[in-house]
Amino acid sequence: MATASKRVARLNFRLPAELKRVIEEAASSLGQTVGDFAVSTLVRQARSVIHERNVTVLSDRDRDRILALLDDQDAAPNAALTAAAERYKKRLG
Repeated sequence: MATASKRVARLNFRLPAELKRVIEEAASSLGQTVGDFAVSTLVRQARSVIHERNVTVLSDRDRDRILALLDDQDAAPNAALTAAAERYKKRLG
């Protein structure tokens, strides 16, 4: 796993010997060092967790409802939305 940035941060952890053997076998089967395998696997999983946390999947019904609300020309902002917009404008200066 080649990167342009320096490797200066560390993660240290202990695990059962059997898990270490499984990781070593998986790394070897991919032609990677244990360190490269561990980093690539951890980063892939971390990105997946972050993505899942940040993405909302809607049913077709919910998507259609949200789009209809966004398209509603007669809709007016409620007090909470108006207050939030004002706070946002103040932060931006």
